[in-house]
Amino acid sequence: MKDIVFYKMQGSGNDFVLFDLRDVQVDYSKMSAWAKILCARCFGIGADGLIFLEKVDQGEVDFKWYFYNADGSEAEMCGNGSRCAARLAYQLGLAGKKQRFLTKAGVIRAEIKDKNWVKVELTKPKDLQLNIPLKLNKNNYNVHFVNTGVPHVVVFVEALQDLDVLDVGKQIRFHSRFGPAGTNVNFGQILNPKEILLRTYERGVEAETYACGTGSAASVYVGWKLGQLDNEVKVYTSGGEELTVAIEEESVFLQGKAILVYKGFLNPEILGRYL
Repeated sequence: MKDIVFYKMQGSGNDFVLFDLRDVQVDYSKMSAWAKILCARCFGIGADGLIFLEKVDQGEVDFKWYFYNADGSEAEMCGNGSRCAARLAYQLGLAGKKQRFLTKAGVIRAEIKDKNWVKVELTKPKDLQLNIPLKLNKNNYNVHFVNTGVPHVVVFVEALQDLDVLDVGKQIRFHSRFGPAGTNVNFGQILNPKEILLRTYERGVEAETYACGTGSAASVYVGWKLGQLDNEVKVYTSGGEELTVAIEEESVFLQGKAILVYKGFLNPEILGRYL
C-alpha cells in the first residue's frame, strides 16, 4: 500500500488523526492498533484520538465514524472530535452543511457554520447524579456525574490553576465508585452564570488535554442543574480556546472551531503487520 492519505485536525486544542475509508481500507480489528501507533507523540503522528469516516449510502445518516482514544480504546463519543469529523466530512463531500452521522453513542447532528465554526447536537445527557461525596486520601470532594455520550465527573473548585489536575483527576478516573469503565474528570471554576474555566483529565488519553467537548457539555449541564449556570455558557479551556455550550429543552449543543491543520501521506512501514 502506498500513499496512505491522512488528515490532522484540531478542535480547541484537542487534536485528531482522521482517515476517509473510501481511500484507505482498514479492517475493524486493526483500528485499535492503528490508534496506538499513530497517536503516539514523537513516535507516530501524535494526537489525542484517531477517527475513521465511513460513507453510508442509504439510511438516515450521511456517514458513520469509528473513534479511538490514543491508548487504542474505542470511545462512544467525543465532542471536539465530532466537530472535526463533521468539518472534514463536509470538505470531502461525505455530507452537506447540515448532517447526521452515527457514533456508538447514537446519531449526532452537526451543522457547518462560517469561519471553521461547527455546531453539534450531542446525545441527551443521562445517568445524572448530583452531590456525590468522595474521599481521596485525606481530602473530601463533592462531585457530580453525568453521561454526555461518555461518562464524566464534574468537580467545581474556587482556584482552578492551583489544582493538581493530573493527580486528582487520575484518582477519580480510576476510583471504584465509577468502575469498571472509569470516567473522564472535569474541574470547573465558575466565573459568572455565563462563563466558566475548565480543565479536563481524559480517560483513554490518561492526561490533561487542552479541551474536551463532551466534558464542557457535562460541566455546563451539571452547573445548570445546580442552578449555578445559565442555559448558554462560554467555556474557556486550558488551551486558551473558547467553546459555547447551549441547553435547549434537555438537548445539549456544542459549538466551536474545527481546524484542518494539514493533509499528509503516511509511510506504511510504521504500521508493520497492522497494515
